Amino acid sequence: MTVGALARERPAGRVTRVQALLWRRPWMRAALLLGPGLTWFVVIYLASLVLLLITAFWQINPFTTAIERVWNIDNFRTLVTDGTYRLIILRTIGLAAAVTITDAVLAFPFAYYMARVASRRVQTALFAAVLLPLWASYLARVYAWILILNHDGVLNWSLLLLHLPPASLGYTNWAMWIVFSYIWLPFMIIPTYAALERIPPSYLEAAADLGARQGRVTWDVILPLALPGIVAGSIFTFSLTLGDYVTPLLVGGAGSSFIGNVVYGNVGIAHNIPFAAALAVVPVAVMALYLVGARRLGAFEAM
Repeated sequence: MTVGALARERPAGRVTRVQALLWRRPWMRAALLLGPGLTWFVVIYLASLVLLLITAFWQINPFTTAIERVWNIDNFRTLVTDGTYRLIILRTIGLAAAVTITDAVLAFPFAYYMARVASRRVQTALFAAVLLPLWASYLARVYAWILILNHDGVLNWSLLLLHLPPASLGYTNWAMWIVFSYIWLPFMIIPTYAALERIPPSYLEAAADLGARQGRVTWDVILPLALPGIVAGSIFTFSLTLGDYVTPLLVGGAGSSFIGNVVYGNVGIAHNIPFAAALAVVPVAVMALYLVGARRLGAFEAM
């Protein structure tokens, strides 16, 4: 055997030994596959959350605005006792819940038609219609709605043509509700569609054989089986609305302060980073409770 052949066999032998080692120890394969991603997750994401929580217990010097590492709960006490911040928190959670309910009501019949009624060609066209807005810029979609809802926008112009009073929705909480519901609707349709498509046809046939009407089948069979998909979609719509600050800034009015806007103002303008961190803990805690409830409803299995 030549020297070149031996040189070619040595790397192959090493690869074979490595493969045998990974085959005998499955945990090593899992470590190699998941290690980089888990390291990034722990170091970047979890570490930043820990630092956020720690910073929330500090304070700033009222004269120099420098951060003082003095442990206290004054920032959280302000959130609880100050009525303005309580109103902002409740307004943010309330709008996130309203957007989630609205998207669920709109998404269910649309997803049901896609999954159970539409032909394959129509299904493809509807999928493209759902995903097409996601290809456009977020800001472009928000500004498009500003042009529709403002005082001289398309909505009021159309109402005036019909001799109806103007809606006056621009720069209100109603405008934010409409814009948020539109922007996050695809995130509710897709998991709801996936849950509806997985329902075995035999279940529906069995319900029909037992004499159940279509409304009863929908309420007692389809809706419970589709609920994990709806809850999975609500995780996206609720969390994205809860943490957004661009849409309230562009669409909301003077009384439309949300958690994201207050956090942004305390970081960039007031330079009160500890208080901003304390307020940022609120949506994290709310989403943690929300995810616990969603897990109990089987949402993670539908994602």
